[in-house]
Amino acid sequence: MYKTALLATAAALLLTAAGAEAATPSVGAHGSTIVPGIHLAKGARMLYDQNSDSTGTGLASMNFTSSLTNEDSYGADDFVIPKRRTWTVREVDVSGVYYNGIGPANDENVVFYTDAKGKPGKAIKKGSFADLQCEDSAGSFSCSLGRKGLKLSSGRYWVSVYADMDFVSGAGQWGWYIRDPIRNDPAVWENPGDGYGTGCTTWGELGTCVGYSGDFMFDLQGKSERGR
Repeated sequence: MYKTALLATAAALLLTAAGAEAATPSVGAHGSTIVPGIHLAKGARMLYDQNSDSTGTGLASMNFTSSLTNEDSYGADDFVIPKRRTWTVREVDVSGVYYNGIGPANDENVVFYTDAKGKPGKAIKKGSFADLQCEDSAGSFSCSLGRKGLKLSSGRYWVSVYADMDFVSGAGQWGWYIRDPIRNDPAVWENPGDGYGTGCTTWGELGTCVGYSGDFMFDLQGKSERGR
């Protein structure tokens, strides 16, 4: 009964239009216009792609630069590098939407994690890319990780993308588009301060946290080599 009530509360916090403005933050935007974020990086190849099949729902994944720290929330999704391959990830593209305002974000952040039994584990050494100035197309980001990028051996990993934004100034919020079907393990989300009242203060599947199951839309580009 308690869990059902939490999901109903979370669903009620989803706006019905991306351009609507609200006096307080909401957990996401539903029924928003989809602007896919796919940028072909020069000299790179597509390593992993699930940047399609949007449900039209964007879920908050952002850090408030104002005082609304209890509403800070983060999304993450997994990807698998095949056996005997090594990837050098040089760009991460995500499809997203601005809501409760028109943006833009101050900057963006990309963090890679190890896998811990189907959830993000420890942040990978040299796998945190903070305060990026990603190419922004109406809330869809193409984030360059620099010339060196991040080198990863075969296995399962997680990537989280979140924006830094000032809600008070009128920029609003950023939502990461949810997609269906699910690939690999389901995407996860957390709101450490529980400002949205979902109870997901640590990583939980989207269906459990907000009642909208699925994955996040993103792709990885770079270089693939034969590994061990």
